Amino acid sequence: MEILSEVSTWIVVPIVTALVAGKALDNHYGTKPVIFLALTGFAFLVTCFGMYRVVRDYVNKLKETEIEKKKDNNNELNDTKTTSSTPHN
Repeated sequence: MEILSEVSTWIVVPIVTALVAGKALDNHYGTKPVIFLALTGFAFLVTCFGMYRVVRDYVNKLKETEIEKKKDNNNELNDTKTTSSTPHN
């Protein structure tokens, strides 16, 4: 659920900010739609970068979790082997 909120934030905040600011600046300077389109394009790039970072971090967390699980499983197997190989009197 955490990744969904992070990705959503990276989509909504830059785009909405660019749309509002671009429209206001275009109205102020009379440059319709130049600033609007430029800021929207820039916001798209910012969104792509942010989503890349979120997904990259999530994949790294998954890899770390997988490595930890493998270590735990190997430790459990080693513990099982040592207890089963000990002679019983």
